[in-house]
Amino acid sequence: MPRAVLWDMDGTLVDSEEFHWIAWRDTLVGEGISITHEQFLSSFGQRNDSVISAWLGAKATPERIERISIAKEILYRDLVRAKGISPLPGASRWVDRLHNRGWLQAISSAAPRANIDVILDALKAAHCFQGIVAAEDVSRGKPDPEVYLTAASRVGAPPVSCIVVEDAAAGIEGARRAGMRSIGVSRKGNHLPADVVVQSLDLLESNAFEKLLQGNR
Repeated sequence: MPRAVLWDMDGTLVDSEEFHWIAWRDTLVGEGISITHEQFLSSFGQRNDSVISAWLGAKATPERIERISIAKEILYRDLVRAKGISPLPGASRWVDRLHNRGWLQAISSAAPRANIDVILDALKAAHCFQGIVAAEDVSRGKPDPEVYLTAASRVGAPPVSCIVVEDAAAGIEGARRAGMRSIGVSRKGNHLPADVVVQSLDLLESNAFEKLLQGNR
């Protein structure tokens, strides 16, 4: 039976928080809107349309949401290209190890496809992934399981043989609803209701993924 690992991207494979913060802050200043870092953190990982609607309230017309979202993501990608981005500890090693062991892998992210392509290009890891599910591919954000079920379908693995790697509680809940096991990356020590929780991927046991799937049998 095919086995698959479905990766969240931001906060799991890479630490892109600072670039996203700068991109949101500077884009919104151009719109005459000011947000705090705390507001940004509380929304990090959510879909852009939901975030902008919450911040703009009654002024959030569909046209304005789209314009702000496009401008923010262009600025974010420019920052990644200009400054570069590194994988989080253990991330690249695990992606390579799973690839060499015959696991299927997919990105399951709320990010736009163009952002995912930029990150995979920066990490030189595109060849390790058989599927990508981005914001454009789903209509419901996490904790809805749609992003994971879509990714599983694209790589041809049943949910019972999939493991989700996430850093957010909403993503872990989405994995549970999809009938999948999960590994939570809690870099700041926050509680995550995952099957396995580590502060860093390089702290996982060498057989962590195989051992987790055995628990489903």
